Amino acid sequence: MSRQVCEGQVALVTGASKGGTGTAMALRLAAEGARVAITARSVDGLEATCDRIREIGGQCVVLPSDLSDPHGARTKLVERTEAALGPIDILVNNAAVGGYGPFESVPAERLERALQVNLWAPWLLTAEVIGAMRERGRGAILNITTFSAELPPGSPFPANKPSKAGAMYGATKAALNRLTVSVASECEGQGIAVNALAPQGAIATPSLVAAGWVEGVMFEPMETMAEAAVALCTGDPDLLNGRIAYSLQLLTELQRPVFDLLGENLVEGWQPEDLPDIIDRQEQSLAGRGWPDAYTFGRVHSPRP
Repeated sequence: MSRQVCEGQVALVTGASKGGTGTAMALRLAAEGARVAITARSVDGLEATCDRIREIGGQCVVLPSDLSDPHGARTKLVERTEAALGPIDILVNNAAVGGYGPFESVPAERLERALQVNLWAPWLLTAEVIGAMRERGRGAILNITTFSAELPPGSPFPANKPSKAGAMYGATKAALNRLTVSVASECEGQGIAVNALAPQGAIATPSLVAAGWVEGVMFEPMETMAEAAVALCTGDPDLLNGRIAYSLQLLTELQRPVFDLLGENLVEGWQPEDLPDIIDRQEQSLAGRGWPDAYTFGRVHSPRP
């Protein structure tokens, strides 16, 4: 599996400095043969990710950038990536500003930062790479999204954070989802896959594990997100395009084996045959908090297994 499906390709991954999802996807794309550019605010974090990529023989370039600054280094990310590695084949818009709280408590400057990182940066980076992808007749754009972007059922409304405190995060990611489908529509038939990917539950990143938060059923390993990301970035764009996909549901639909971040060994307990039961338990947990049938979206983007 390793060093095959992305051989010779160039990927730009945002938000890859904290050892979490962005790092996992960058590492997995590198293990599949891609030359990877990574960006985030933390230089030290980016260097740590770069070191991991180089340890497995991958090629990586570090491009520090504050994606919330419309006049900053993000305006040169595509140019600098292509100067260092070549034309971009894969763009992963992973960086995000999250957080939960009552909508009236969100300061204007925090809302602006969330809009810049969650919507404007992916929009503008996509706009910069799409022309060259069209010329070559191939490419993949993946936007990382969230369950918080879904419309809560009600009233009565569910008693959880996505429903009661998710206005800022959910609204900006909902806009990203709409952008995803629009760009997919405009690129249909051009060899370009444009998709969004959300974790089924929270991702068990090292920071969450260290903090003791990874308990119960509403978590999944980073490997499932990385596997789903590779599937969307390397699949047939005539079949996998315009998806608002959920990691475990996508992997179940495709019956895709889940490998570790080096693309070498299967991850025990998270294979396609294991995932329907995990999804069921997660859905039952959400139903217990007033959100029934949470993963039955009634749309082609993310079919319930």
